Amino acid sequence: METPLRKEQDTLLRGVRPNIVQSIRAFRVHDLQETARMLGQHFLYANLAHAQTKQDVLELIATQFTFPAHFGKNFDALYDCMTDPLHKAGPQPGFVVVLEQIPTTVKFDKEAREQLLDSFRDAADYWSDRKIAFRCFYSFL
Repeated sequence: METPLRKEQDTLLRGVRPNIVQSIRAFRVHDLQETARMLGQHFLYANLAHAQTKQDVLELIATQFTFPAHFGKNFDALYDCMTDPLHKAGPQPGFVVVLEQIPTTVKFDKEAREQLLDSFRDAADYWSDRKIAFRCFYSFL
């Protein structure tokens, strides 16, 4: 009988730590999506190419991840939406998250980009504590 861990070791993610935020590098979005499907994990994708500001980035993520209407559009609210409500919804199979083309604009500077990625790093830590895989891949515009 194939266990979920064994199944994961036989996939595209076999060399990727289960709880990490990293550059997408050689991975293709379609391949990550297919791997998430194969593993029965959530696949969350946001294309941020049209964002210019923090508000734009958060609105695009909220829309593309289908966050609730009450989403607060700040980094704390982003973390909250990626963790507690999902945990309370019951057992989770794992997550593959892709943030594609994070803007590198004056209004979304290096500090804002780091805060965004820190929110996902914190979510990865949250899920790690619960032994749930949470892998986030990103690229910059």
